[in-house]
Amino acid sequence: MTDEKIVDLYWRRDESAVTETQLKYEKYLTKVAYNILYDMEDSMESVNDTYLRAWKAIPPHRPQVLSTFLAKITRRVAIDVVRRRTRNKRVPSEYTSSLSELEECLSDKNTPETTLDGYMLEDAINKYLRTLPESTRNLFIGRYFYMDSLKDAAKYCGMTETKAKTLLYRTRIGLKEYLEKEGFYL
Repeated sequence: MTDEKIVDLYWRRDESAVTETQLKYEKYLTKVAYNILYDMEDSMESVNDTYLRAWKAIPPHRPQVLSTFLAKITRRVAIDVVRRRTRNKRVPSEYTSSLSELEECLSDKNTPETTLDGYMLEDAINKYLRTLPESTRNLFIGRYFYMDSLKDAAKYCGMTETKAKTLLYRTRIGLKEYLEKEGFYL
């Protein structure tokens, strides 16, 4: 079934929308959650929570790209699970590893001003990513959006881990310079 038809089912409040979503996206969403959680049970639970949140969000929201919309929900749910799980202890994961790599590019000062600048920052990052070659952009998104391990991201981009690590480092440096040029002081 096409994404457009699935979204139409949600808009009509037809419960088969969840079933169709599950048939089409369960493996994809489980991978997204598993890359963050490294626990299959928690991943499956996160995916089930994704279906519920999608049901509540559509309508009023009509996603342009259903797979991306669902992946964002899954990431948020999985990240919330990691936060609850690691509230009192530090547990290494691809999520924490990839975030620590990005720390040099992004500030963690949480003020009302930075919260309001969040949308502008997201737009600036997306503009920067559009300037990158496709393989570099895919590597960056795989590592920092999908939380793939360096090994997995390098593999599906057809490069060695060493090359991927170097490329990610240079991309982070470029992102930092671009953001500073755009007025984001980190």
